[in-house]
Amino acid sequence: MSRPPTGELFRTGTGSDLVLTRSFRASVEDVWESLTEPESTARWFGPWEGDAAPGGTIKVQMVFEDEKPWLDMRIDACEPPRRLALSASDEYGTWRLEMLLSEADGVTRLRFVQHLDTEEEIGEVGPGWEYYLDLLVAARDGSPAPDFDAYYPAMKPYYVELAARA
Repeated sequence: MSRPPTGELFRTGTGSDLVLTRSFRASVEDVWESLTEPESTARWFGPWEGDAAPGGTIKVQMVFEDEKPWLDMRIDACEPPRRLALSASDEYGTWRLEMLLSEADGVTRLRFVQHLDTEEEIGEVGPGWEYYLDLLVAARDGSPAPDFDAYYPAMKPYYVELAARA
């Protein structure tokens, strides 16, 4: 395992929020660019194209997944450089994501939230987001990209237990 799991789970009135954080020694504007510019997202998640305005839909290519599928994502909120909310539906369910940025003393904290309707797949979802967020870290600092096998199934027990404890 490349790092210990970082996810936290918070129960809400409508489900649960899976929250993962990463910190960067960079300005909030610089980290925002890594989350929103197609050439930057291509290095850790995948490129995108389309109408990036709130209410618009973009197509995102998930280049680190088998067959590199394209996924339609709706921009639910875009408040530069602090908040981006996206949603999508695919054969695995509905994905409601939020990226929240805050900056203090030259360090920007990314709080990545997936709003879950059910915790059934948390053992797969949690390690997947850990992997993608570490890809973001590697893309930003030039370190080698992590290997997914270090995340799944190694982190699955942590996330299953997290759901059982929450």
